[in-house]
Amino acid sequence: MSEAGGNQTALLCVPFAGAGPSFFHPWRELSAGRWRIASVELPGRERRVMETPYRNVVEAAKNSVDDIVADLGEGARAVLFGHSLGAVLAYELVHLLSTRDVHVERLVVSGSPGPWTQRERRAAGQPDDEFLARVEEFAGFRHEALDHPEMRELILPVLQADCEMHESYVPSTDEPVSVPICSLRGNSDGLVTAEEAQQWRAATTSDFSYVEFPGDHMYLVDQGREVLDVIEAEAAR
Repeated sequence: MSEAGGNQTALLCVPFAGAGPSFFHPWRELSAGRWRIASVELPGRERRVMETPYRNVVEAAKNSVDDIVADLGEGARAVLFGHSLGAVLAYELVHLLSTRDVHVERLVVSGSPGPWTQRERRAAGQPDDEFLARVEEFAGFRHEALDHPEMRELILPVLQADCEMHESYVPSTDEPVSVPICSLRGNSDGLVTAEEAQQWRAATTSDFSYVEFPGDHMYLVDQGREVLDVIEAEAAR
């Protein structure tokens, strides 16, 4: 994770299926000093590539929270952002961080139904080629690294584990969080409907807001600056 940054609010980014912290590295420049950008580093990718990836969201959150607290620092203030799988993992982390010395100011979820909605369209358990075809169809996005045999060999097991834990996710508690939630969605997302993205309203006892962007499920690949602008606007409300 990135180095501590004094009293500055951290934007803690939680990666989507198959992604690692490097996806959010460009956000450091795009944030223009508004936040300290930090990322959750899960096993099986980048610097932790030799470690076994998780297959359970709740377990992943519980086993990550100590590292997150140590990275953010004592008395830290944080906004959590998670896309797709990262949204439900961030939701679990908000529950855990509420009992630790980290003040979560807001949860920003992206490309995700509410936490109690089970995924109907599934890819986990399919043969490799069928699995990748389904993931590509769902996301409307194909990572170019999957076309290189060596990279595919590294990425595929992580992507499969991530999809398994996302598709089998059941929240650890029925209690809503007490921080404001903002739900983001690409307006042509074929995986998550506008109604599903607004189910997050029931996941908080605080304020809720909903924002759409032009694009499909992976709209944020090209719109990091716009996403950060919305997060800043939400924080100013």
